[in-house]
Amino acid sequence: MLSASEHALRELFDGEGLSPHAWSNGPGDTYQTHTHRYDKVLGCVAGSITFHTSGGDFVLSAGDRFDLPAGTPQSATVGPAGVRCLEAARR
Repeated sequence: MLSASEHALRELFDGEGLSPHAWSNGPGDTYQTHTHRYDKVLGCVAGSITFHTSGGDFVLSAGDRFDLPAGTPQSATVGPAGVRCLEAARR
């Protein structure tokens, strides 16, 4: 069963013609610097994650959305309670 926040985020993504997939990570997990060939649209369902970009750090908590343009170098650090996100590619 989807949480209310995940259901609401899925509806928003669907309304934009996006097909999100869910992912999650444990507390303190990290992603090394990388890029994507597509515009990345993220919605945080639970927990928190900090994205590190050349434009600064962006902290996402439940209910937050983050749009990253294609080719943006990014790394990330998951918060102390872990994180669950929805992610979609805008091509």
